[in-house]
Amino acid sequence: MLKIFKFLKWYHYVFILLILFFIYIQVMLDLMLPEYMGNIIGFIGNAYQTGESQTSLILNEGLWMLLVTLGSIISTVIASYFAARVGTRAANITRKKLFEHVQGFSLEEVNEFSTPSLITRSTNDIQQVQNALIIMLRLIFRAPIMAIATILKVTSLNITMTMVIIGGVVAIIMMVTVIFVIVGPKFNQLQERTDDLNEVTRETLTGLRVIRSHNAQDIQQEKFEGVNTRLTKTHVFVNTAMSFLNPGMTLVFNGLNLALIVVGATLISQNLLGSTPIEGLAIQIEFISYGMMIMMSFMMLIMMFIFLPRAFVSARRIMKVIETPYKIDNTLASEFEVPTDIDIEFKNVCFKYPNAEECVIKNISFKAKKGETLAFIGSTGSGKSTIIQLLLRFYDVTEGEILINGTNIKNYALDTLYQMMGYVPQKGLLFSGTIRENMMIGNKNATDEDILYALEIAQIKDFVDANEQGLDYQIDQAGKNVSGGQKQRLSIARALVKQPKIFIFDDSFSALDYKTDKLLRSNLKSQVKDALNVIVGQRIGTIMDANQIIVLDQGDIVGQGTHQDLLSSCKAYQEIAYAQLSKEELANG
Repeated sequence: MLKIFKFLKWYHYVFILLILFFIYIQVMLDLMLPEYMGNIIGFIGNAYQTGESQTSLILNEGLWMLLVTLGSIISTVIASYFAARVGTRAANITRKKLFEHVQGFSLEEVNEFSTPSLITRSTNDIQQVQNALIIMLRLIFRAPIMAIATILKVTSLNITMTMVIIGGVVAIIMMVTVIFVIVGPKFNQLQERTDDLNEVTRETLTGLRVIRSHNAQDIQQEKFEGVNTRLTKTHVFVNTAMSFLNPGMTLVFNGLNLALIVVGATLISQNLLGSTPIEGLAIQIEFISYGMMIMMSFMMLIMMFIFLPRAFVSARRIMKVIETPYKIDNTLASEFEVPTDIDIEFKNVCFKYPNAEECVIKNISFKAKKGETLAFIGSTGSGKSTIIQLLLRFYDVTEGEILINGTNIKNYALDTLYQMMGYVPQKGLLFSGTIRENMMIGNKNATDEDILYALEIAQIKDFVDANEQGLDYQIDQAGKNVSGGQKQRLSIARALVKQPKIFIFDDSFSALDYKTDKLLRSNLKSQVKDALNVIVGQRIGTIMDANQIIVLDQGDIVGQGTHQDLLSSCKAYQEIAYAQLSKEELANG
């Protein structure tokens, strides 16, 4: 939690000092109220004994009580305002730092934490910390100041009555300690099980169509109920244990009041509390008020203890993400400008995923340069997309090296590296916003003419023209209001608008029908001729015109060359080709 305070600016610490100042004023004003009440009791007693009117004195004390109470309220409001400012700002800064840090994660870090866990840490955990900070800033000063000042005040009045109050305080501390020793470890479990619930929920919602098509609702329901039951049981345990606090506090409060009345009455009867019974009664009333104030101060501390354990767990979870070093080391990067001409080379590249025992690709070597089209084909799991992820530096190679213009990609700043590349994933991804905003993600200087031209090449301009809003057509989150093919073509258009030096199509044409695929690739040829084009494909028709085709099987290169070369020399390529096209189509390809 203290690490989060380091994110604050200097003026936030000024706010904290102001909180301390106004809370001190509030406590000092509150401490005056029992004294005024005691004076009023004394005036009433004097009036009863002497028969003289004490109305003006009572009204005067009452007026002062009203003014002091008003001052206390104003101080409380001001302190609460600054506490809210600091707490919400701390949450804002932390959320921003967390988001910025996660933006730099490689796929390895994302998989390490899991997407649902990162979402929980960015939302629920930060909200927990914000709530705790606001309460803590208000109570962490007020509770000890009030407790210490009140104890000093009652000690000067009567030691015996003071010991009664201290006994009540000890009872509260013992009760709270026992409860939190039992409950404390469960707070961490709550957050972990919330992560598990989010993960299962997200998995179910994203895979809903697959689940229904396999009639697997019962399996997912069972999985969800298992996670939900564990979370529920933990919540029930925590809430049951915490439910003892309120009745326990009520018992201690009432017991303290009763003890103060009994002990006070005994001392008054023995003339040990005040010089007269009336004065003793006034002091007893003051003690009851001060006793309640002391107990309230410890109640505030208890409220802090309710919020803080969960907040500390949340803060640790947040800081674990923020303090996680990037697996993709960018410290060796030098200042390179994006080159005009591009060539790439894989030299004996091997890679295995974290915690895996075997490499998924082995001794991959090839070269490609500007103006060429490099294609990869192979069965599922052969390593095609892994090569793309390494080229994009989502992971670093285990062995070997990847060179761009003879320089290891590790020596390029990630910003420079990504500026060179236009990536279209297998599953098109659009963001909430207009079509124009989606198209300009990679090129903020793109004009409407640039965008419309790219849309025309990608065979999606007719969709834009058919909508009255045109480029201002609103795309829903994740592109829910467009079809899979439209989403894919818009993703391709976005890459074209960026005008990169390397186009990477990771099986990007699979969602298109054959006619659209052919038209799109035909239009692409003239537009990407000055770039290096990397294509991962499942269709022979998509890749057969490539300058170099690499056939992969279980992570190894089993064929490399042009379409005609591979038809005559690579058995794996032949099997794929003859399964998809006739000999005449292949011969005329």
